[in-house]
Amino acid sequence: MRTKLCASVALAALLAACSSVEKAPPTAVAAAPAIQVYAAGSLRAALNAIASDYEARTGQKITLTSGPSGLLRERIEKGEAAQLFGSADTEHPQRLAQRGGWQTPVTFVRNGLCALTSDKLNTTSATLLDTLLNPQVRVGSSTPKSDPSGDYTWALFRKAEAVQAGAYARLDAKTLKLAGAADSPKPPDGISAYGWLMDQGRADVFLTYCTNAVAAQKEVPRLRVVQVPPELQVAAAYGLTLRADASAPAAAFAQALLAAPAQQVFSRFGFIQP
Repeated sequence: MRTKLCASVALAALLAACSSVEKAPPTAVAAAPAIQVYAAGSLRAALNAIASDYEARTGQKITLTSGPSGLLRERIEKGEAAQLFGSADTEHPQRLAQRGGWQTPVTFVRNGLCALTSDKLNTTSATLLDTLLNPQVRVGSSTPKSDPSGDYTWALFRKAEAVQAGAYARLDAKTLKLAGAADSPKPPDGISAYGWLMDQGRADVFLTYCTNAVAAQKEVPRLRVVQVPPELQVAAAYGLTLRADASAPAAAFAQALLAAPAQQVFSRFGFIQP
């Protein structure tokens, strides 16, 4: 059996064309170099689980490099040898495609924003905007441009302006960019930045992906997760792109990320199917 060579076509066509990809012989897979996957930090736990299962089933090694999507894109542009890039937005992979050498991205999972709050705040979805606008409440966020979570947060602020005049300017001025930049404070290994920052008392509310908020609450149980109300919610579409000259094993793994088993893992970690 041979794996179909799909890496030379656009990613959307590749994923459809590779629906019948078969597992390569163990000797061929064992000799293949590890697939270099660069992915948004919010994908780390889910992708680790998916990659572990994939390696066990196929023998194909996968090396995962995670971090803020904008910083990962910059590293790829500087020559780092990623074969597959999963971003927390579609803009960064699209920029790679426009530069050449990368395929048109597709949306492979979705996410939303939640508020991670201190246990000292009595905040609900209905009162979240009032809490964010309270001068005494410190609001934390990731850094726009470097991390799409920050861009989505500022999109939420623009929606807040439609609900309450003047809200955007107030939120833009007060929000602390605490994560996602190259010089952001780094938590100890194995601990998420969001729970750690809240535990350190850096903010009273942190706006981040719902998947991040739930994971942070597991690490710091006293924190609370508050759903963003519909009028403020911002949908986060995650884009997947493949290097134009990527190997057949990399193309097969890209296809596997859209298949039902991987999508079930993403759902288990709180992501929404595309």
